[in-house]
Amino acid sequence: KNTGKCGIADGNCSGHGKENVEINSYIYKFIRTYVPEEDILLNEPMHKHTTFRVGGEAMCFLRIGGAGQLKKLIPYFKKVEIPYFILGNGSNLLVGDKGYRGVVLQIGNKMGALRAEGERIRAGAGATLAAAAKYAWEKGLSGLEFASGIPGTIGGGVVMNAGAYGGEMKQVASLVTVMDGQGEILELDRACMEFGYRTSVIKDRPFVVLEVALDLKPGEQEEIRGKMDELAGKRREKQPLEFPSAGSTFKRPEGYFAGKLIMEAGMGGYRVGGAQVSEKHCGFVVNTGDATAADIACVIKDVKERVKEKFKVTLETEVIFLGDF
Repeated sequence: KNTGKCGIADGNCSGHGKENVEINSYIYKFIRTYVPEEDILLNEPMHKHTTFRVGGEAMCFLRIGGAGQLKKLIPYFKKVEIPYFILGNGSNLLVGDKGYRGVVLQIGNKMGALRAEGERIRAGAGATLAAAAKYAWEKGLSGLEFASGIPGTIGGGVVMNAGAYGGEMKQVASLVTVMDGQGEILELDRACMEFGYRTSVIKDRPFVVLEVALDLKPGEQEEIRGKMDELAGKRREKQPLEFPSAGSTFKRPEGYFAGKLIMEAGMGGYRVGGAQVSEKHCGFVVNTGDATAADIACVIKDVKERVKEKFKVTLETEVIFLGDF
């Protein structure tokens, strides 16, 4: 099959700069002024940073430690027209085999502090949803159990209003602290966030999430742990957790279930190279071990075409495409 370019997008909070860019000595010197040398990785393989475990090299990969760095770096990258991409845990991302000619700004555990304030938890954007759910359990706070098995970060979770098993981030995220493209800090309440199905006001704006206030309720630790264990069991039973993937590949079409449509279209087990529609859950495209990004992109493209042809339903991906394929 022709795996070609199966659809490219730069994703959230990315700047669109020149096609041919490089980190020259002047740009590197500027970055080094604000980022420790050990947190600057040139030509970094992105398969190390995505749950699909595929992807070529990022021209420059920066481990971000605080808002102060972002305040300096983002306006500078805009000024010199270098594309940039904000990365969390890489759980909803497909990076092309030819890599990304830009700068990846990773907001991870260096910005993942968690602290409780009564029934509220303030979570740094880089904290994983699993870590935040565990922290809530330890503090005897209920409401975040649904997020315990979602492999993303708090920041990514509010951007896309992540959810599972009847729970969504919009139910608990009461205040979101963001930085805009000029480096200004803003606080967005729940109404301002405009949460929808797998979307929010942030998704198409140049905002970077810094911290999220999660409003929870007191609960019994044993009951909270039991709910988390119950949901973990459901995931193991129904999802292909034994293979690298980006979780649910497609959004749920209104009035339908993506996995059911894909199965009824005869695409269960469909394969290109090392990429396959999971036979356990057709809503997942998985890396069976040796997939390329082009393989995965082509499976996604073929599934969308087959479902459109058979049911006149257009599937939208939850996965963000980044870089050159």
